Amino acid sequence: MDPPDVADNRVAGLVLAGGAGRRYGGPKAPVFLGQALRVLRDGGCDPLIAVLGAGAHRTRAVVDLAGVRVVDNPGWAEGMGSSLRLGLDTATRMPDVSAVCVHLVDMPGVSPTAVARLLAQAHAGCLTRAGYGGEPGHPVVLGRDHWAEVITAARGDQGARGYLRRHAAHVTVVECGDVAAGYDIDER
Repeated sequence: MDPPDVADNRVAGLVLAGGAGRRYGGPKAPVFLGQALRVLRDGGCDPLIAVLGAGAHRTRAVVDLAGVRVVDNPGWAEGMGSSLRLGLDTATRMPDVSAVCVHLVDMPGVSPTAVARLLAQAHAGCLTRAGYGGEPGHPVVLGRDHWAEVITAARGDQGARGYLRRHAAHVTVVECGDVAAGYDIDER
């Protein structure tokens, strides 16, 4: 069966922004979340979900979160997997959303154009990720058909990495290196 037309898909943007940023010297969400949300919105994601953890109070004070579904992660210290589980669980209650574009808060080189390229491939059965010079990276688009298994598998700081590795034959890598950079910020 062919995937549905892109017009039939609604893709939520999910920013994982719960970490403590130990190497950075503090939580990254207050610094980078606004930009990450704009990139997803401008790339075509709707609705937007942000999972907060460490520094949530400060993040709320400095980032415009109007129109964003904010999820607090009390278990943020467990790692990225806990934030991914909460974000996907939130998306499961949005019946009109067929996929989620998962973005990490500390990747300022990702552009709306890169997100739009990924969304062009989105449907309920997709596993799609950005590529940079042939190397897979973020964002990652997870179709609804995969959410339950990803929620079960996401542990520690691995997020969906193990799931994507096990299903590598079904992952589409969309080259984005010409319109974005796949680096993350670990230090100030």
